[in-house]
Amino acid sequence: PIKIVFAVTTEIRLTTDQSSSTTMAMFSGTLQLTGLDDFITPSQDCVKPVKVTKKAPGLGSKGAIKIEDDGTYSQINTEGVDVKLERAKITLNDCLACSGCITSAESVLITQQSQEELYRILHMNQSLEADGCKDKQKHVVISVSTQSVSSLAVKHSLSAEEAAGALVTFFKNLGALYVFDVTYGREFSLLETGKEFVSRYKQREESTADNSSLPMLTSACPGWICYAEKTHGSYILPYISTTKSPQQVMGSLVKTRLSRQLNVTPGDIYHVTVMPCFDKKLEASREDFYNDVYSTRDVDCVITSGEVQLMLEKENISLTQLQPQTFDRFEGTDQCEGTATVYTHPGGGSGGYLHHVYTHAAKQLFNVDVTELSYKSLRNQDFKEVTLTVGQQVVLRFALAYGFRNIQNLVQKIKRKKCVYDFVEVMACPSGCLNGGGQLRPEQGESSKDLLSAVIQSYDGLECRPAASDLYHDWSQDGYQSQTTLHTEYHQVERMSNVLNIKW
Repeated sequence: PIKIVFAVTTEIRLTTDQSSSTTMAMFSGTLQLTGLDDFITPSQDCVKPVKVTKKAPGLGSKGAIKIEDDGTYSQINTEGVDVKLERAKITLNDCLACSGCITSAESVLITQQSQEELYRILHMNQSLEADGCKDKQKHVVISVSTQSVSSLAVKHSLSAEEAAGALVTFFKNLGALYVFDVTYGREFSLLETGKEFVSRYKQREESTADNSSLPMLTSACPGWICYAEKTHGSYILPYISTTKSPQQVMGSLVKTRLSRQLNVTPGDIYHVTVMPCFDKKLEASREDFYNDVYSTRDVDCVITSGEVQLMLEKENISLTQLQPQTFDRFEGTDQCEGTATVYTHPGGGSGGYLHHVYTHAAKQLFNVDVTELSYKSLRNQDFKEVTLTVGQQVVLRFALAYGFRNIQNLVQKIKRKKCVYDFVEVMACPSGCLNGGGQLRPEQGESSKDLLSAVIQSYDGLECRPAASDLYHDWSQDGYQSQTTLHTEYHQVERMSNVLNIKW
């Protein structure tokens, strides 16, 4: 007998860009440009193996598969009846579990990560309310990043603070119960990252063995994490901070603290984040952030700044037409006290990890109060370093590494044991998160450089506060709760050994 193996391929597209209903997803360069063994050229397809259940052979058990004129597949079963076969789908989980590539031609079929899925939940809630089943509704909670706020603010000619307030109103008018600022989750992430670095530094100084986990590399960028897991694995993963990203910290807080506050299960909450980056969709889909008990993810859906603009256009609404409201806050926090409804942290538009960890470590390790950081650009504007000198000795050496080329150089130095840094803030996108692939694209006649400059100016116009949270300190007193809420793990993805990996 001849054994025939079918490789089922799919056309994979995602609704993303505000100017087109079906267009390629703009994942970060690190996901597009990996090692040669991982990269799939545009002429290749993304292949997902399909499990076939074997049946005992018998008379009349043969069938046939044929291709219809429209490209669909159908099978003639044992009774001679034509049965249309379902198209195979490649989900984010398939993508993350596969070492063959990161993305194929910059596109991935994302089944539950789009504004259409959010609309589906909102419409379901409306139907349940009309049927008198309000108790079965999902509690829709939306967490908005300040990077997305700044991008939309420039689009609508508003200040970032005005745009933030208008977005709160927009989402609540659609049916959201709460709208939070992701900066709150970033506060937790910054504080925990600083604590983790100080712990690693002390361990290195006290250890005589050559097993240092420094330099510590930030973990807030999912494009960088996915690249590290699939391309470098055990060489690099021990150096990466285990602290969750702001998005996933928000997911933990919403599904644990807020669910208790509302007296509902985590599965009763539908949590959406608004992000500047498509890679965040990959992050939210990781199995590490899935709750088996309640069958729910910490973040159920991620939509980008551009997808929010699509929603505004669908509703025929401009942010300038909406009366602003303030962000919601968790009980027992001072998140929205003061004059600003939204704020940022010092250190730039990618979260300020280097700035916070540097100032925290200088105080905790050397009792030095740092008021201003002096950056030195090295290879390019996306690779900078800052050092702390005590007496005449350099005691701390930190760096920023944005974009694929800088990341690749950094990784090679670490592998060769020639990296001189103690801490590196790593981001996949050139210029960082404000230039994320999910941000709004330039208008006709507008340059990308001018748009990015305007977004940075909008972001820098927000009130800036050092990271500090009473609620974080309350949580950190409980070691188990702090570990499960604020930390995660990374996993080396084994390379596939099949015919697709052969270099001809």
